[in-house]
Amino acid sequence: MNKFRDFGFILKEVSRLYTRRFEQRARSLGLTLPQCKVLVYLAKNEGVSQARLSELTEVEPMSLVRILDHMEEEGLLERRDSPLDRRARSLYLMPKAKPIEDSIWSISDATRGEAFAGISAQSAARFIAVFEQIRLNVVGLESLPAAPTVVPIAERQRRIRGALQVKRRQRRGAKS
Repeated sequence: MNKFRDFGFILKEVSRLYTRRFEQRARSLGLTLPQCKVLVYLAKNEGVSQARLSELTEVEPMSLVRILDHMEEEGLLERRDSPLDRRARSLYLMPKAKPIEDSIWSISDATRGEAFAGISAQSAARFIAVFEQIRLNVVGLESLPAAPTVVPIAERQRRIRGALQVKRRQRRGAKS
């Protein structure tokens, strides 16, 4: 098994399993993952517009509206006129949301604790640092055009030899 080759598959599988475990725990609060994301991101970005919150959470705008409507009905948030754009509404958490946010972070801590079971604190910290660097590397690639398909070395060498032969023939033809 080539662990470097399987990196993407491992990453996806861990993400899927980790998310599923988090969602199992969140259901005890009557929350879904998108609801948790909205509440936590809103706590970190109070005054944000719905459009920006949708971008931050990667929750579709139509789904976000339903989540926000429900949260507003529950008294967890309020929409206020934006001081920057009279067409937009800014979002703010109500004090009632704080205990729920704290519970979400507790669920996150417990899920992370399970994931890192049997791994030393030092190894876990190093893993997170390396993983953060990988994330930064990948974020930096978003603005770049897609890379060409990787050509195996043997095929690349064959193409180079062919191109060199063509150039030699052209040179010989130019000398005649």
